[in-house]
Amino acid sequence: MKLSQKFSSLLLATLALAGCADNQQVTQTLEDPEFENVSVHDPSIIKDQDEFYIVGSHAQFAKSTDLMHWEQESNSVAEDSLFENVRQELADEFAYAKTDTMWASDIFESKNGKFYLYYCLCQGTSPLAVLGVAESENVDGPYKQVESFLYSGSSPQFGETYDATINPNVIDPQAFYDNEGKMWMVYGSYSGGIFILEMDDQTGLPVDRDSYGTHLIGGNHSRIEAPYIQYNEQNEYYYLFTSFGGLDSYGGYNVRVARSKNPDGPYEDSQGNLMSEVKGAEGSSFDDTSIQDYGVKLIGNLLYEKDDGLTNAGYISPGHNSSYYDATQDQYYLIFHTRFPNAGELHEIRVHQYYFTEDGWPIISPLRFADESLADYSKKQVTGSYSLIIFTKDISDWLNKPQTIELTSKQTITGDVAGEWTLSEDNLNQDSSVILNGKKYNGKFISNWDENQGQQVMTFSGMADDGIPVFLVGRGE
Repeated sequence: MKLSQKFSSLLLATLALAGCADNQQVTQTLEDPEFENVSVHDPSIIKDQDEFYIVGSHAQFAKSTDLMHWEQESNSVAEDSLFENVRQELADEFAYAKTDTMWASDIFESKNGKFYLYYCLCQGTSPLAVLGVAESENVDGPYKQVESFLYSGSSPQFGETYDATINPNVIDPQAFYDNEGKMWMVYGSYSGGIFILEMDDQTGLPVDRDSYGTHLIGGNHSRIEAPYIQYNEQNEYYYLFTSFGGLDSYGGYNVRVARSKNPDGPYEDSQGNLMSEVKGAEGSSFDDTSIQDYGVKLIGNLLYEKDDGLTNAGYISPGHNSSYYDATQDQYYLIFHTRFPNAGELHEIRVHQYYFTEDGWPIISPLRFADESLADYSKKQVTGSYSLIIFTKDISDWLNKPQTIELTSKQTITGDVAGEWTLSEDNLNQDSSVILNGKKYNGKFISNWDENQGQQVMTFSGMADDGIPVFLVGRGE
């Protein structure tokens, strides 16, 4: 790190402590985490004892003890570390799906002490897919196949001709327990949408073997995939995360969320839209305009630096997330893969904390997790210059570029966008807000480490009533 950057970090920490005289607030002082990154496409997370594991497509597998420093365990099916011989054990599945690789997997720990690995294989340009389960005594295997239990594409599995506009593509599984201890599996991608099945945790198989389950969202080949459900015990909602758009660098991938009081729905967004009705126009394929106005958006394409040069400081097509809740710390984490500006299809995983507004909607920290903790702040700690990123609901390859604003001591906002700001005295439980061009965004101020600037800065993450997020990232000296 440059000496000037070190000085800025120390100065910020000193000012933070000086702010105690203002309202008795203290800012946590952070150091450079020196992140260690890995590539796991479609990461699904599980924690076993003191280790976090993420498994994804192509049998990619990695682990970490702190969500910041990751170690790659395998990169491809050829290096697969979870099966003793995956090509031999799943030979029929590879043949059925007409593929030589695996797609998004999920590992689930059952109350019976076993770990279930939900695997899926797909042809790729059609919903010709198979989904099944393997089991192991250890989270990192070796896993032995139990059964492949869902098929899509050419298979009339349930006594009827497969219809890709209403039937699911049987990939992207996530298994979870609901608040009453019942096991479920949510799955699906494009095609007929996202579905959920009640599961038997003693076998790892569906309770009803004659159905695709309950439809939650999507259809008519709309680009909605990667479902993941997280329960919030405090507000008693189940949150259904999905990714809208295409996963490549020009596909406009972005993370959205809806919620329900029941694991199997119905799910709604912040405007009360019933998500089971969100789908592509009849007779269409990949019709993003039919779906882009729905769901609460958490993150999409963005550039962190106000720079026209070849910077990589930002995210392109962030998505296919999983979620982890740390009950001890009462902290929620969003784990996703992302591409980067000016970096083609290169992808890595990122972990961000997320929080809940008073209205019960998730908001994601603008910067990746660096061991930060949400705290109360003084007005002196919040005032200053920021890079502002206002998202839209559009699904496109458009890169949201930052504008420059100033949060003044008079609680006005000046610069490229005009407005006002407020600071809550209880940042953990109450919303602060920014009003930009007359539109109000409720959320949280968060002091965090910015790896792009090499220093600790203040940030803000907020959400408008229409489900559009805003990020503010402090501009350090």
